[in-house]
Amino acid sequence: MDEKQLQEMIDKVKACEAEIGKGIIGQRDIIRQVMLAILADGNVLLEGVPGLGKTELVKAISKVMSTSFSRIQFTPDLMPADVTGTNLIIKQDGNNVFQFEPGPVFANIVLGDEINRATPKTQSALLEAMQEKTVTVGKTTYELPSPFMVLATQNPIENEGTYPLPEAQLDRFIFKLLVDFPTKEELKQIMNITVTNEKVDITPVMTGEDILAIREVIRDMPIADAVMDYAMSVVVATHPESDSALEITKKYVEVGSSPRAAQAIIKTAKARAFMEGRYNVAFEDIKFVAYPALRHRLALNFEAVSDGVSTDTVISEILAGL
Repeated sequence: MDEKQLQEMIDKVKACEAEIGKGIIGQRDIIRQVMLAILADGNVLLEGVPGLGKTELVKAISKVMSTSFSRIQFTPDLMPADVTGTNLIIKQDGNNVFQFEPGPVFANIVLGDEINRATPKTQSALLEAMQEKTVTVGKTTYELPSPFMVLATQNPIENEGTYPLPEAQLDRFIFKLLVDFPTKEELKQIMNITVTNEKVDITPVMTGEDILAIREVIRDMPIADAVMDYAMSVVVATHPESDSALEITKKYVEVGSSPRAAQAIIKTAKARAFMEGRYNVAFEDIKFVAYPALRHRLALNFEAVSDGVSTDTVISEILAGL
């Protein structure tokens, strides 16, 4: 691939990012990080209080990328078949036969709204889809459309009637993003759009084929040994039993991150280098993606909770200490 084609791809991604920004006021870092996850072929967990535009963000992304979109509202009585689909009995040539009716998971971008409100049984229905990009119903396995990604939301405040996501499922999210409350100026702009007749037109910029092509380019991107070693050192340093563990890790971390964390860091660091217009991964790329890639993969102990230490604090200390 020549330099001109590469630049066209980069320009298309930046135009896509700018177009999403039209419909979502503020949240520039969140938009950038979701874009990185999409280009790295990963799923995203968005955590924030209600009303911050998490659902609107996902809708805007599907419009800009000309991809199919479906929304699943997770509730305690939602069943796995409501997510994956089910076999229906239909009449065919006078006989009763089974026909598979696809569920809402059969879309390019799936919004799992308030995913922690569903029971573990239903949450697990997404596990195969998120990891293998397939759905198994009965004895038949069905391929999901490509590209495919899950963008799930959860409310960190309300715990009543919720089921915390198990570690195995959290590990399937390439990023966990914390959606902050907008500033006063951003809040004013949101009001100008939402409580007036002003409409925001979002123009499609990319297609599913574009995303798949860009993913191939990013996978082929080289990474220097020194940068790779640094990324691996960050992951190993999250394990309290490791020889290279820092004091803060030994004191506050109960379980370190999995090998999937290393995969997430490398894949998204490559995507960030691409979005920055570089064809090489830098140390700053590793540091940028370390927070969203690791914050849901560290299990802190009781001492950390009692001392008010967050996973981001631990990650920050690890990055500063290496």
